[in-house]
Amino acid sequence: MKLPPDVEFHEDIRLLIWKPRGLINESAVNKIITVLGEMEASSAEPFNRFSDTSAAEAADLNFKYIFHVSLFRRFSYRGLPIKSAILATSETHLHYSKLHAILTQGSPIKVRIFQELDAAAAWLGVPIDLLQAQGSSKKAET
Repeated sequence: MKLPPDVEFHEDIRLLIWKPRGLINESAVNKIITVLGEMEASSAEPFNRFSDTSAAEAADLNFKYIFHVSLFRRFSYRGLPIKSAILATSETHLHYSKLHAILTQGSPIKVRIFQELDAAAAWLGVPIDLLQAQGSSKKAET
């Protein structure tokens, strides 16, 4: 599977990184959800996720859509527990991320929101420079 330009997958440490740029809207979220679903279906092992919204200039989303997406993810992911770290640096992204975290509580998806990159790296157990780099790794073709 060829990944979109804003997505990286590090097979060696089982980490998917999504760094959306510009506007985060329903189309962008639908695209990453599709990628996640396809990767989960084709992978025998779970993988953690890191979403970095710091390069996203705006969000065109709403409560109803986030509610729908979060519940869909909560009930569609049936694998082993995974970590999903979200770097949210704006109030809007922080608001939507908190809503997603609340709605996925009790599922195998353990969502945490961070405003500092080093804290996200520590929670995921990965080097901070891995989360800072964009496009430096080979994109997975599964």
